[in-house]
Amino acid sequence: MRQGDEAAAPLGDASRFRFAVVVSRFNAFVTDRLRDGALAALREAGARDEAVEVIDVPGAFEIPQAARAAAETGRFDAIVCLGCLIRGATPHFEYIALAAAHGITAAAGETGIPMTFGVLTTETREQALERAGDGPDNKGREAAAAAIDMASLFRSLAAPSRPPGIRA
Repeated sequence: MRQGDEAAAPLGDASRFRFAVVVSRFNAFVTDRLRDGALAALREAGARDEAVEVIDVPGAFEIPQAARAAAETGRFDAIVCLGCLIRGATPHFEYIALAAAHGITAAAGETGIPMTFGVLTTETREQALERAGDGPDNKGREAAAAAIDMASLFRSLAAPSRPPGIRA
């Protein structure tokens, strides 16, 4: 979503899908809000409570490992990955941000299950909180919306092929 948009992007239909929401406990003052935004979006889009599983992990570094393990169960159509990294005085921020991004990308590619990236990488606590607010710009909500879209896309790509020019 572009900066300044007032309304949330429309959500797809989540009622046909199962989701894992992998959430880092580190910086919980932000990640709890990201999780709440994601869960609200999934509910709003019709996901049943029993079709959504929240998986807590210690930090952003562990998100890809848990996302891969969840994907390998075969129980989920998409996985929402949520975390928050706030830059400090050492290079640790860069190492963890890169590991999380690459790990999630690799896990999605290797398992064939879509995984969305809702890991904030901010300079300050204030920036993190702005991106995890109650409104439509909550990045957890956006990651959940992307997961719904990707689950739908993957399902349509797996459907029997249609003659050229015919759309579903």
